[in-house]
Amino acid sequence: MENVQIKIGIIGLGRMGRFYLDEMRKSGKWDIAYICDVNPLVRKEALQWGLDAQIVSDEQVIFEDPSVQAVGLFTLADQRLRQIEKAVRYGKHILAEKPIADSIEREWKAVELVENHPLIATVNLYLRNSWYHHALKQFVDSGEIGELAIVRICHMTPGLAPGEGHEYEGPAFHDCGMHYVDIARWYAGCDYETWHAQGMRMWNYKDPWWLQCQGTFQNGIVFDITQGFVYGQLAKDQTHNSYVDLIGTKGIARMTHDFKTAVVELHGVTRTERIEKPYGGKNIDVLCSLFAESILKGEPSPDLPRMRDSAIASGYAWKFLEDASTHRLPAIGNLETLEEIRQHRKTLTNGYGLLRHFT
Repeated sequence: MENVQIKIGIIGLGRMGRFYLDEMRKSGKWDIAYICDVNPLVRKEALQWGLDAQIVSDEQVIFEDPSVQAVGLFTLADQRLRQIEKAVRYGKHILAEKPIADSIEREWKAVELVENHPLIATVNLYLRNSWYHHALKQFVDSGEIGELAIVRICHMTPGLAPGEGHEYEGPAFHDCGMHYVDIARWYAGCDYETWHAQGMRMWNYKDPWWLQCQGTFQNGIVFDITQGFVYGQLAKDQTHNSYVDLIGTKGIARMTHDFKTAVVELHGVTRTERIEKPYGGKNIDVLCSLFAESILKGEPSPDLPRMRDSAIASGYAWKFLEDASTHRLPAIGNLETLEEIRQHRKTLTNGYGLLRHFT
């Protein structure tokens, strides 16, 4: 079974699509039969890589090929429900980017589709595949910090500026923040119950590009989540602030990273430990491996994120954004500064959320 390759068609070769392609080529578990993109520049670039895959502009070719076992859906969110419908109709296993559609109603339609058919369907909730979150969760589950009481998560980077990739995925707190909404729920082990959100319309942009939400889960655990791509875009030397802080009744567990190395610090009642390992990026290799193993076994791995998880996280992220809109949304800065940021990022070669340039 180890030598069996799964035949897949990749639809959408943008920033994320290329991550998947790179990891699938390295793993040896995938026979990449097709690469599809509507952008002729992308197709021209892909042709130069010397791949065995057919480079096509029409996704229908992939769906109608009975030898293709799975599809990777890495286009924008407004295309995914239609593509998920096709995948179900033609019997293809599904690996999708999040969110799985461009509205919560359409996301739940996608969930209903895949859950009513015997195919493997998963979505990139990448934090669930990271070694550091699993290390923290195992420590919490061991009882070393007593009862988990408070979950604190922060992720602030310069990141993508407004207009650079969030058109169908929503403001930054939905597109990126839903990962942290999901992982906080994963730690708590139940759904959210109460929340209060405060946003900031940096540079006078129409949507909040920074948001903090605090509240409780149904089991009484308290959370606060802070996310924003507002962290020093025009600073001479860019930096970021990212951490997870799990506070129990007896001890704590926490993590920080610099996008290269992640550091986990465990302070329990019987042991103190510091673990330092490579960060792992978006853990696409782990997700692709779990997806392949699930297809070969004919059943989803319990560690494989479900489309239902994505829809739930997306829904709460929208609820938190909606709650922020009911409070004062200060606007500090101006659109001229935002345009300066955009122009600066067009030539940025060392930073966060770098834009893709065609060769």
